[in-house]
Amino acid sequence: MGIFDFLGWSKKDPAGDSASSETETVRRIVAKLDNLEPERARFVAAFAYVLSRVAGADMHVSTDETRAMEKIVQEYGGLAEEQAILVVQMAKHQNLFFGGTENFLVTRELNRIASHEQKKAILDCLFAVSAADDSISSVEGDVIRQITDQLKLEHKDYIASRSKYRDYLAVLKKDGESTDR
Repeated sequence: MGIFDFLGWSKKDPAGDSASSETETVRRIVAKLDNLEPERARFVAAFAYVLSRVAGADMHVSTDETRAMEKIVQEYGGLAEEQAILVVQMAKHQNLFFGGTENFLVTRELNRIASHEQKKAILDCLFAVSAADDSISSVEGDVIRQITDQLKLEHKDYIASRSKYRDYLAVLKKDGESTDR
């Protein structure tokens, strides 16, 4: 099952041609997905970038977070393993080099093309990536909250998703257990 099937996405972009509103980051990743339909490739690129945005929020992307991103992009993006690895690596590098300027633009693009239910599923994926190393740091939680706002989701959506990962929240772990950076 691809991410579009899972999230209920149609193959047609209801907002019309969005090529002019794409960011350079999304275009670079899309180019590597030339066998996918352009709309689907745009989604996968933006989705992977936003996942990497959360993973890198604490200035360190762990191997576990990288593997979680690859698995999520492969499973929900309907990509071959090699493509998912490539997309995640590109998204991580784009975020590292251009994160300050691209974060809002890429998330805005994802907001434009996603339905409310799709955005809620993306929010769950963000928490899953952040929890992959057994701890959601405060800064990762803050970035997820920021993305929630940029995706125009309500606070209750954020809380509902966050509650599924309560045991991973570094701020709620006992002293000595916390890996919050």
